[in-house]
Amino acid sequence: MKIRCIRRLPNYSSIMIIAKNEGSIRRVLDKWGPFSSQIAFVPTMGALHAGHIELIKAARSRAGLVVASIFVNPTQFNDPSDFAKYPKSIEQDINMLEAAGTDLLFLPDTGVIYPAGTGHLPHYPLGRLETVFEGAHRPGHFQGVCQVVHRLLEIVQPGQLFMGQKDYQQCMVVANLLEQTNLPVQLQIVPTIRETSGLAMSSRDRKSVV
Repeated sequence: MKIRCIRRLPNYSSIMIIAKNEGSIRRVLDKWGPFSSQIAFVPTMGALHAGHIELIKAARSRAGLVVASIFVNPTQFNDPSDFAKYPKSIEQDINMLEAAGTDLLFLPDTGVIYPAGTGHLPHYPLGRLETVFEGAHRPGHFQGVCQVVHRLLEIVQPGQLFMGQKDYQQCMVVANLLEQTNLPVQLQIVPTIRETSGLAMSSRDRKSVV
């Protein structure tokens, strides 16, 4: 059955809500009940740029409720020092998301995403998909992507998931994850946003803002 997309649904608020744990975000989302297919989700690791905002705009145009998350996932980093120096600009990110029309921001810590720790997380049979291109240089990276995306989708339970085409291999990994898990989520891939130089915008080019 086709679900008609609408821009706003009942109880929409113009003020972005911030939730930091599973209970608080579910209290908001459970109110949507039969409209859950109208929930769009944009997962991020923060240090936002114009490419992320295009994801929010695309979600805004196709869904009734737009949920974003900011969580720097430790399990997809091979090098702990790389994880430690990943850029952070949380206040700026919050302002950008609210200005773009995000309804709900999920801002969990590691204990919320991995309540039992990271020692015994699921392994996903990705085959050659995780051993070529970026995967060849970052062993275990795409397992970490699957672990965090699966967990976030279980919490948010969206109808649509928005990701950028810039990370094409990651998009294919997530498509594989959705097929494996049979989650009722439609993956929407949004075209890459580039710098004036032609380089794809990247969070790693941002500096932390304390």
